[in-house]
Amino acid sequence: MKPGRNDPCPCGSGKIFEKCCQAWYEATISKPSVKKVAPTATECNQLNALFNAGHFAELESQTRLLLEQYPESGFVWNLLGTSLHMQEKDGLPALQNATKLLPNDADVHSNLGNILSDLGRLDEAEASYRRALQINPHNANVYSNLGITLSDLGRLDEAEASYLRALQIKPDSAEAHISLGNTLHKQGRLPEAETSYRQALQIKPYFAEAHTSLGITLRKMGRLDEAEASFRRALEIEPDCAEAHNNLGNTLRKMERLDEAEASYRLALEIEPDYAVAHNNLGNILRDMGRLKEAEASFRRALEIEPDLAEAHNNLGLTLRDFGLLDGASASFRRALEIKPDYDEAYSSMLFCLSYNEGLKTEALFAEHVRFGEQFEAPLRAYWPQHTNSRDHERCLQIGFVSGDFRNHVVAYFVEQVLANLSGNSRLSLHAYANHVIDDSTTQRLRRCFAHWNPIVNLSDAELAKKIRADRIDILIDLSGHTGRNRLLAFAHKPAPVQVSWLGYSATTGMTTIDYLIADPWTLPETEGIYFTEKIWRLPETRLCFTPPEVDVAIAPLPALANGYITFGCFNNLNKMNNAVIMLWARVLASVPNSRLFLKTKQLNEASVRQSVIERFTAHGIGADRMILEGSETREKYLAAYQRVDIALDPFPYPGGGTSVDGLWMGVPMLTLAGKHFLSRQGIGLLMNAGLPEWIAADADDYVARAVSHAGNLQRLATLHNGLRQQVLASPIFDAPRFTRHFEAALRGMWQKWCGQQQGNPF
Repeated sequence: MKPGRNDPCPCGSGKIFEKCCQAWYEATISKPSVKKVAPTATECNQLNALFNAGHFAELESQTRLLLEQYPESGFVWNLLGTSLHMQEKDGLPALQNATKLLPNDADVHSNLGNILSDLGRLDEAEASYRRALQINPHNANVYSNLGITLSDLGRLDEAEASYLRALQIKPDSAEAHISLGNTLHKQGRLPEAETSYRQALQIKPYFAEAHTSLGITLRKMGRLDEAEASFRRALEIEPDCAEAHNNLGNTLRKMERLDEAEASYRLALEIEPDYAVAHNNLGNILRDMGRLKEAEASFRRALEIEPDLAEAHNNLGLTLRDFGLLDGASASFRRALEIKPDYDEAYSSMLFCLSYNEGLKTEALFAEHVRFGEQFEAPLRAYWPQHTNSRDHERCLQIGFVSGDFRNHVVAYFVEQVLANLSGNSRLSLHAYANHVIDDSTTQRLRRCFAHWNPIVNLSDAELAKKIRADRIDILIDLSGHTGRNRLLAFAHKPAPVQVSWLGYSATTGMTTIDYLIADPWTLPETEGIYFTEKIWRLPETRLCFTPPEVDVAIAPLPALANGYITFGCFNNLNKMNNAVIMLWARVLASVPNSRLFLKTKQLNEASVRQSVIERFTAHGIGADRMILEGSETREKYLAAYQRVDIALDPFPYPGGGTSVDGLWMGVPMLTLAGKHFLSRQGIGLLMNAGLPEWIAADADDYVARAVSHAGNLQRLATLHNGLRQQVLASPIFDAPRFTRHFEAALRGMWQKWCGQQQGNPF
């Protein structure tokens, strides 16, 4: 049927029929007597020359002219479609015409497959490639392209087979080696992927893409120096490769070279300003550096470019959480999960964020955690192993600790002394599963506590679970919960007979594969056990044991004696300072005349954040002259800052942990608000074990009254201040041998219970 004058032209140019092919149509289709079937050899050679030279605009023009003479030439339609595709125009109708005219031409079907693949019509692309291979089963390039399509479809085993067939036909195809390496990388077979990339580079040493892909694999394997070298080699060959700059930035970030990482991301964005992933990565580095406003802007720019970039939504949520904007943070995490429902990191981030929300009922928080467990455990239940560990009650137990914080981190401060005491016990063999590439002085001390040290950054959850089973771990202890760099999904595979949550997270994990949660009598009342999927195992005194700081920072005289006023202080993360906390602290300041509030945390490096804090307190009648706001510093300077604090104020419902003990060690007593639940009672556990029950307030009014009372007796406060370090060092909080005896007894008790439950089961 002849198109109308104003209809789209059937050649696929996008123009209307009258302005494009009407004259040709009238001269050819309407007058069949003048049709010619094929161009001459000379004309074909001219078209091929234009194609080989990459002159695609000129090729398009010439093929359109020739189609006026040879409307049934599949050869010309094929070149028209290809030229349009290479110019990022719609070449699909032309290629479809070509396949009708040349149904047995493998190249035409292959070219159609290329277009369909780029359009995301992968099933149709696969069919076109397979038709091309039916016609010519010896075309290595088609096997490679089919492999790419199969990989995009998630059929990695088939993709691998297709690449291997391509390499049988053409062993020197560097492109096929790279594509095979990419598929092996997706499967987590990193050493094999590395081999493929290196084979590609033996064939084409100046292949920048291969250097970049090799660098990505080396980084994932933890070989950061080699990864950096690969990216820099790629950039020597192709200096304007935004992807290589971005990946170099990722590597430098892992190496803690933050300024260099920032520079790499900015170079990537100079080359490709709309590179959403690079904007997201730049935001990460800015957040690492405490430049939160800039980080937020980077994440929002990434989302302007790519609104469904789940990682940017998650990272924006983390930044908003750092600002204390908990509702906005939760909304960002939920949006990330709408886009990517299996995004466990975003789910954990959301759960951690909800823990800060003073208005969320315990039942609702528990339900959210249970949903996490159900979502990620359910698909694995059919594959949980039958554990064959020896049921000997008294034998040497293999104990695994999984953490992303075996480094200069508060978790390490709580675990170091315990590990040091456990390591000398012949009845226990300790295994570390370290989910971080940092190797600082703390890491080196901790490594000496373990009989087996296992870096796991580059292992998938399934691979980690397989390794834990191979190590014959009896009791596996999670130190992270839903905090950063957790490996809860490895626990979801149930790799050890007994699995335990301790220390890093003060709520349920929501997972039935974790058998026990370690608490103490003060922090977790019996009535609260219903809000845990784990069984509660209470240590007799405290669930926390702190390692005294290595730095030598003396306790100074009580600051109020020289200042003439009380300085309250809180060095906790700012996201714990919700509106209820600000309102109560403002009441304290109003009730203690001329007092000051000293806040010190990483977010306060940012001027805009400092101003926001001032405005929040001003709204409750406390002016900027009553505030001391400082950002983060070295650990020694941070501890020395406690020399300027008279009384520490504990936030709620998420109280302090390491900061609280640091303050007590520096002679600063802490006022805490008694909560009803595990998380909100952490301050109670610390103060009861430190011998300071009079610093625990029953409610908000009592909190203010106790602040006024303690601040009103400087002599009593000074006496407590001077002797508090010795008092807490003698308490269960710092008594590592005593704590370790209780901890080991708990582990042995858990093991004996498991052995008892297995009676009658085959070994």
